[in-house]
Amino acid sequence: MLRFCLARMVMAIPTLGIVAVAVFVLIRLIPGDPAQLLLGDLATPAALADLRSTLGLDRSWPVQFGIWFSNLMSGDLGVSINTGQPVLPLVWERFLVSARVVVAAVLFASVVAVPAGMIAAWKQNRAPDLVLVSLATLLVSIPTFWLGLLLLIFFGLKLDWLPVVGYVDIGTDWRAGLLYLAMPVLTLFLHEIGVLMRMARASTLEVLRLDYITHARAKGLRESAVMMHHAFRNAFGPTWTLIGLVMGNLLGGIAVVETVFTIPGLGRLLVDAIFARDYPVIQGCLLFVAVVYVVVNLVIDLCYPFFDPRVAAE
Repeated sequence: MLRFCLARMVMAIPTLGIVAVAVFVLIRLIPGDPAQLLLGDLATPAALADLRSTLGLDRSWPVQFGIWFSNLMSGDLGVSINTGQPVLPLVWERFLVSARVVVAAVLFASVVAVPAGMIAAWKQNRAPDLVLVSLATLLVSIPTFWLGLLLLIFFGLKLDWLPVVGYVDIGTDWRAGLLYLAMPVLTLFLHEIGVLMRMARASTLEVLRLDYITHARAKGLRESAVMMHHAFRNAFGPTWTLIGLVMGNLLGGIAVVETVFTIPGLGRLLVDAIFARDYPVIQGCLLFVAVVYVVVNLVIDLCYPFFDPRVAAE
């Protein structure tokens, strides 16, 4: 168990180093000049050269990377070119907003989708299975932005139950904050139910075909005991992995949902920074998303032995 945990943590270190290099290079390949964007088309060559020197854009890529990486090791992601704010506090503040939506949506989706997927596998090729599989396919097929717009029209405009535009921090007013988060969470919840339900069904079907399940049934165990005590733990492993992947992807990729519901999250910050050619913010957002993705999947791997007896045995 200890060796398994140490191996997973050691593997995360080179991954983060590769991500840092990739983020730095990709940002430099984005078309456009941040200095030109800040000063406008009427800027003089002298002013452009002075600003590029101030921003460090006139130096070679290796020198820029060395400065950026040394600052990164001390926890300094730089300062936003547009706003002058430190990047790390800005990214962290926006990340907390996105995390509230993503964690709540994935948690609720997992609680609903895993039992539903197991029921579908248990009732394979019967009415419950056909209904659940059809529902999962439908939910996966609907784009999140379109689903969000439908929820806005129905719950916000038609029924007037939930606010349509704006955002309130839960720390400021928790009741209003929950109302503003309800539709974004519901949008991701409905979409991810389909993804997780299909995985839970497929992994449960695979487990139900194994010999030890047949043996458990031959001993006269009730079907509920077979499903919960014998099938669940082995079937939940692949779904648990997918939950980590889904959460990591959503934390860095909910810009569309945040735009639909005007949520000031990490995705919107990244999109705005790309349009503004704000190199420090883009680098900070991408690197932070990558770190979160690696950390989430590292936690998923470390928890794997608790859910999969085969990993614990190894």
